[in-house]
Amino acid sequence: MIYVLRSPLKLQDTLTSASVFLNTLTPKFYVALTGTSSLISGLILIFEWWYFRKYGTSFIEQVSVSHLRPLLGGVEKCKVWRNPLNLFRGAEYSRYTWVTGKEPLTYYDMNLSAQDHQTFFTGDTQQLKTEDTVMQKAWRERNPQARIRAAYQAIEMNHECAAAYVLLAEEEATTITEAERLFKQALRSGKREQRVQDQITTGKDINLLVYIKRRLAMCARKLGRIKEAVKMMRDLMKEFPLLGMLNIHENLLEALLELQAYADVQAVLAKYDGKLYDISLPKSATICYTSALLKARAVSEKFSPEAASRRGLSTAEMNAVEAIHRAVEFNPHVPKYLLEMKSLILPPEHILKRGDSEAVAYAFFHLQHWKRAEGALNLLHCTWEGTFRIIPYPLEKETADRELLPSFHEVSVYPKKELPFFILFTAGLCSFTAMLAMLTHQFPELMGVFAKAFFSTLFAPLGFFADKMESFMPSSFWHQLTRI
Repeated sequence: MIYVLRSPLKLQDTLTSASVFLNTLTPKFYVALTGTSSLISGLILIFEWWYFRKYGTSFIEQVSVSHLRPLLGGVEKCKVWRNPLNLFRGAEYSRYTWVTGKEPLTYYDMNLSAQDHQTFFTGDTQQLKTEDTVMQKAWRERNPQARIRAAYQAIEMNHECAAAYVLLAEEEATTITEAERLFKQALRSGKREQRVQDQITTGKDINLLVYIKRRLAMCARKLGRIKEAVKMMRDLMKEFPLLGMLNIHENLLEALLELQAYADVQAVLAKYDGKLYDISLPKSATICYTSALLKARAVSEKFSPEAASRRGLSTAEMNAVEAIHRAVEFNPHVPKYLLEMKSLILPPEHILKRGDSEAVAYAFFHLQHWKRAEGALNLLHCTWEGTFRIIPYPLEKETADRELLPSFHEVSVYPKKELPFFILFTAGLCSFTAMLAMLTHQFPELMGVFAKAFFSTLFAPLGFFADKMESFMPSSFWHQLTRI
């Protein structure tokens, strides 16, 4: 019977014991407790602030999201795309390294390129020839000289190994002229090999042929033979119309802009911006910023902010401003590069759509076209910042951009992130506990009374709840619960 009567009092006894324990604590304990809490929260605050300044995000928030998101619904991955206008490693990227001593490409970026080359140029691993096996290993080599040696080894095995000439053109050639010569040799070798085989061209052969012809067109563009480059690109798009995912039209747009063939540019935009992409949200910075450039060019020469504020915007000016807002909404990183508010670097071989890497790649090749259109940059300068109120938050993950772009480049982040919640929380916690520690040290007796009153008030609802449960619940219920 005694056992049955004591069981409902267990919670009340626990609360009473806790109250007695708290009453026995001295002011020194409270000073130590608040001081330690302040120190720990201060250290967390310093680390959070350092991490935020370096990486633009909260460490606690990032770790929490990365561990909780898989449990709540999976992880959303950022897809990176091959840069349609990527430079030549030997003739351009390497020259930058020789001059500056800096590596313009990250290992992550080069590894993605190696995977692309293995997938596009080697085909089914069960049907590989000896030289193809050598080339597959060559693409995986981290050392450029080892890749070049492997390419020569493949040529010794088969003088018509087109993939080996492609690697030499990309990495060994130190000038665009030399690269073009090697790509032409690769094209001849590929065609001869197909004639010898006398069979239907495989997917590997098509990929290799398209790649070589595209790079030859880019060589012609870089060497100033722009009309020839435009013809090669148009022929390539007609010959392989289903390879739109390679974005050859972006190469064509840039070459047409160089020719100032704006009517042809508009025709390309009408085809690709209207059919392949959602009109309300273009899928590349090249498409939407080129569209904005054409509309801005039509009004920018006579545009004046003062006059526009007095009389209002005309229909053409409104269309230009809307096109700029549409472009900035898609990728807000671009304007600072076009306005030369941020220094450019060499573009990576892969880009993140709507990211800083795409902005670098676009501005690197198209800044000259904006400068050529008189007043276009002025119109962009006057209108681009008005777009930020409609940019979603957060715009995009920056993790892929940080891996694609070199460490000496400060990755652009938009919208500009406010201080994360955890930094504000730890700052408030550190300040509050430090104040409590100081007050407890200065007024130990008074703060001891306040602490006891606080904890008594804190435990009062629990005590009240225990009393009510004891009065409403029959003793037999507690007896059965205790037995369970």
